[in-house]
Amino acid sequence: MENNMYDNNNNNNNNNVLPPGYRFYPTEEELVEFYLRNKLDGKRNDIQRVIPVVNIYHHNPSELPEMAGEVIKQDTEQWFFFIPIQDREAKGGRPTRLTTQGYWKATGTPGFVYSSNNNRIIGGKRTMVFYKGRAPNGKKTQWKMNEYKASTHGEPSLTNNHITNLKVSFATLKILVVLRTFRFLYHDF
Repeated sequence: MENNMYDNNNNNNNNNVLPPGYRFYPTEEELVEFYLRNKLDGKRNDIQRVIPVVNIYHHNPSELPEMAGEVIKQDTEQWFFFIPIQDREAKGGRPTRLTTQGYWKATGTPGFVYSSNNNRIIGGKRTMVFYKGRAPNGKKTQWKMNEYKASTHGEPSLTNNHITNLKVSFATLKILVVLRTFRFLYHDF
């Protein structure tokens, strides 16, 4: 008899695969308050199974799905990583977002992540798109990344124009492949 992941009698103690129908799909608040906060505070080492530490700038986006956490490696649309903050960024400079085949370019205005309990800003969010080649002639790809950084605890309520001290030893990244779907309309003539 063939043994597969849907077999109820599967005696294989494989904890790597989520049951059919389940998916790791955390909210932005959960990414910042639970996963990133526990990583920054050095708690919950088991989080590495879900979100590993990978310096994504040493890899091209197509290589990243294979490096995803064992619990979500099979996902075909999104993967999560912790990335160590670069020294130059920690000192207030701009990070280098180059890979061997292209670069990640920030798009839009940085946003905020809010607590659902008291609507307080708990972190920042930055969206980036991967361009193949070198700036300014890079070609936009379907790879998208959301970068999340946690604010320090104990800060007063933050204004909409300013994020105060962000914890800067790690950021959480959500890497996505934006798959375009096309609709074809057929008409009878």
